[in-house]
Amino acid sequence: MADPAATRPFGDEPSTGDVTQKPRPDRPLYGGFSRFELELEFVQSLANPYYLNHLASQKVIQDPSFTEYLRYLQYFTQPTYTRYLSYPAPSLKALQLLQQEKFRQDILSPDVVARLANEWLLASIKSQ
Repeated sequence: MADPAATRPFGDEPSTGDVTQKPRPDRPLYGGFSRFELELEFVQSLANPYYLNHLASQKVIQDPSFTEYLRYLQYFTQPTYTRYLSYPAPSLKALQLLQQEKFRQDILSPDVVARLANEWLLASIKSQ
């Protein structure tokens, strides 16, 4: 049986569903965290429209290497990885929206940020 971690370029995600499992000595750590843990934390942070606005105001989301990184993070849309997200709907929606140039410009608007914050908050309340 093939290693499920082989479907990811770095394959360092936990295979048991426990993100806090012991680190493997053959995989590097970054500040004590695996690459998967850092990517997971980042994708979850995308559920915060105010953070998206901050990234836009700093022109981070206009950087072509950042948009490439967002494309790479699309692996979180696969059920194998979605299960690790605390708030999958807004995190994945943001990941999808950030692929669009228009959204990367629109997120600078305080009105857009407030609307998204409202929509995503209501969605998270309904899902509980």
